[in-house]
Order: sequence, then C-alpha cells, then structure tokens
Amino acid sequence: MHPAFQLAGSLLILVPFVLAQLNRLTTDATAYLLLNLVGSSMLAVDAAIGRQWGFLLLEGVWAIVSAAALVKLLTARAARPDRPPAEV
Repeated sequence: MHPAFQLAGSLLILVPFVLAQLNRLTTDATAYLLLNLVGSSMLAVDAAIGRQWGFLLLEGVWAIVSAAALVKLLTARAARPDRPPAEV
C-alpha cells in the first residue's frame, strides 16, 4: 500500500500514545481508543494486503482490543443514570 497510508496509520497510534505519556490524554479516553482503533485497523489492512502475518497479528489484536475497550467505555457511559437527558 502507499507509504502515506502507513504513515497515517502509524501517526494515529503514536500521537495518542505520546499524549498519554505526557499526561495530556488518558488511555481510557474516547479519543485515545478511537485513534488507536482507526490507526491499527489501517495498519492491519496494509499488513493483510502485504501478507505480513506477524504484523497483521500485532495490529489485528491491537484493533480488536481498542474496539472492545471503546465499546465498553461507550456502553458504560450510556448506562450511567446521572447523564443529562438527550436533546431533541
């Protein structure tokens, strides 16, 4: 795949990681998880196309874990009784 696609996927993982290390973003923040999900999914697709099985395993698991954590976070947030009512 095009190197720009790989760089974009890598940056979508690395930027939130660096921000978390600088205490500017938490690892359970929606933005952190969403950026990790998108970036790792992009790299997993690239690895599958290139038949890079080890890289596909790494990025595929990264995407699955990010997706599961994001679903858990959003489900817990939706179930909170203290949230304000939705606007119409």
